[in-house]
Amino acid sequence: MAQYENMPPIPSPPPLPPLLCPTEEPRSRSSSSSSSSSAAYLEEKVTDREEKVEEKVEWERRSAGVDEVDVRSLSRRSSSSSSSSSSSSSKSSENEGDTTVTLFVKAGSDGESIGNCPFSQRLFMILWLKGVVFNVTTVDLKRKPADLHNLAPGTHPPFLTFQGEVLTDVNKIEEHLEARLAPPKYPKLAPKNRESNTAGNDVFAKFSAYVKNTRADKHRDLEKSLNKALAKLDEYLMSPLPEEEQDGRHRGKEESARRYLDGDELTLSDCNLLPKLHVFKVVAKKYRNYDIPSEFRGVWRYLGNAYNRDEFTNTCAADAEIELAYKDVAKRLGK
Repeated sequence: MAQYENMPPIPSPPPLPPLLCPTEEPRSRSSSSSSSSSAAYLEEKVTDREEKVEEKVEWERRSAGVDEVDVRSLSRRSSSSSSSSSSSSSKSSENEGDTTVTLFVKAGSDGESIGNCPFSQRLFMILWLKGVVFNVTTVDLKRKPADLHNLAPGTHPPFLTFQGEVLTDVNKIEEHLEARLAPPKYPKLAPKNRESNTAGNDVFAKFSAYVKNTRADKHRDLEKSLNKALAKLDEYLMSPLPEEEQDGRHRGKEESARRYLDGDELTLSDCNLLPKLHVFKVVAKKYRNYDIPSEFRGVWRYLGNAYNRDEFTNTCAADAEIELAYKDVAKRLGK
């Protein structure tokens, strides 16, 4: 393997406009006389958090077909619901040097940016949520770099090196990270409720059948099947979890008010489902002019909360990359 050097510190990028979310309501603003001092305090806290987040992920230069991800192209967005990410960010400096982790992900069409791969994003999110310092390397498969072949022969991204050990199975990588990056130093990401692991697990399969179909006479039935899978996911998201019922967090209502699959914090279940839901949402709109029905309020609330988390939005491939990946997969409907 060739030796590579870490990138020099990259200045913080200019602020980007917030991502629009179908279900996000504007946050209320204080009208108190101390608003100017409060604003200054909040600005200082946000700046401090962004600096800590930027320290969390080290980006590595690669040669001959393995390129760095340009951190400047990733938006920085503060999330009021991100208590776990802010606490993880504060630990990055003390974690640095303790663990050596490099994640290899599929590169986009330009050979450098993040490509479409829900499995790559799944691992990317897990590492970010864990708060461990790690390197991300995008791999251009068209150039077939020799150093990559020597590192993991016959393996396509995503894969990961952990303290020099090469791990190639996504599910086993998830288990390995949860076991090795454990409390009290790192947060536990496994969901409390077993049902959260399987919620929405058939949506992506129904979407794939729907978007690959070329027969017009089957289109409506496949769309109904897709909506049925979404309805099942929506029902789970709208139903209070056992802990919500116990402590009265759903305020006596029959509907859940939680943000994610297993509560108000992202878990391994979300890292698995959200990347697939995002691909489905982008591709179905592009090639079938399909939008998730507005009646699925739980699904929209779930996506809206996810789009406000850096760990999700900053690990997504660009919509254009996702659409390009499905250009030959999404078949045109016959007459």
